[in-house]
Amino acid sequence: MEIDTGLPEVDEKGYLLDWQAWSPEVTKVMAARDKVSLTGDHWAVLEIFRRYYGEFEIEPPMRALVRRVREALGEEKGTSRYLYRLFPDGPGTQGVRYAGLPRPVSCV
Repeated sequence: MEIDTGLPEVDEKGYLLDWQAWSPEVTKVMAARDKVSLTGDHWAVLEIFRRYYGEFEIEPPMRALVRRVREALGEEKGTSRYLYRLFPDGPGTQGVRYAGLPRPVSCV
C-alpha cells in the first residue's frame, strides 16, 4: 500500500515499511490525512524520535522520550502531557508513525 503515488510503502496501519525511506514530505502527507497542522514543536520531537531509533533501533519508550525531550527542549516541554498535546493519538503511535519509524511492537 502506498501513501500517495511515488511515496514509500506503508503497512495496513500506515507505518512506513522502511524507516530510511522517510522524508519530511511523507510526514506532511500523513499529517494532512489526519488533519493535523505540524508546528516546529512537532518537528523537534520527531527528530528526537528518529535520533533515538537510529541509536537503539527501537522506538523510544515514553520515559526515555520524555527525558530526551526535556534534555533537548527544556523542562516545560519534557512532560508526557506536552507530548500528548502534540500527538493526541499517542506519542508512541502517532508520533512514531509521523517519524517514519516501524510500528511499535506494543501496537497490535
